[in-house]
Amino acid sequence: MSENTTHFGFKTVAESQKAQKVAEVFHSVAQKYDVMNDLMSGGLHRIWKAFTIAQSGVREGSRVLDIAGGTGDLSLAFAKRAGKSGQVWLTDINSSMLTVGRDRLMDKGQMLPVAQCDAEKLPFPSNYFDCVSVAFGLRNMTHKDAALTEMLRVLKPGGRLLVLEFSKVAKPLAPLYDLYSFKLLPKMGELVANDAASYQYLAESIRMHPGQEELAQLMRDVGFGRVDYHNLTAGVVALHKGFKL
Repeated sequence: MSENTTHFGFKTVAESQKAQKVAEVFHSVAQKYDVMNDLMSGGLHRIWKAFTIAQSGVREGSRVLDIAGGTGDLSLAFAKRAGKSGQVWLTDINSSMLTVGRDRLMDKGQMLPVAQCDAEKLPFPSNYFDCVSVAFGLRNMTHKDAALTEMLRVLKPGGRLLVLEFSKVAKPLAPLYDLYSFKLLPKMGELVANDAASYQYLAESIRMHPGQEELAQLMRDVGFGRVDYHNLTAGVVALHKGFKL
């Protein structure tokens, strides 16, 4: 029986190969990740993340799971809201990204629990977290439905999921956005991170990710309720929100 296939950017690969290929991308870019985020977005990623935090409902004593947390931006902001009586877990499947995030949090005086784990098989008990977030990570997951199902499982009833992710840009802007994505972005990656291929993958992976309505329906299909989304920067990014009812 032939193995199932999936996409890695615009390429078709065996499902068993995708995780390793994504891992190679993030091992490569980890040290320059924050610098490239600022350059690529013109600093807008900070505003997108601040909006996500504002929509989180996290307060003193909350338990938060930051999936694909990377260099720890959201974990740090969640920790300030959750306070000493709360609990914020920084997780990522990629050890290089997680190491950068852990060190960055320690440099800022935050000793948060950290775990390397696969979002499709979360090592946490059911009905545990008040909030689960995944920022710019869902599109890299092989089985998005399985990952979303796990996120639903670990949430408490009434808890919320926040998915911040690149999405489908408004149609009038699409030609300019394509030019930026496929011409300027790889060149920027080559000059700053010495890695054009990883940023070519980024541009391709965005195009292969479900659009706003598709992702909202996928969240509903796995069991989330009260699902809605906010377009940010004309749909370059969208924040999806859903609740465990």
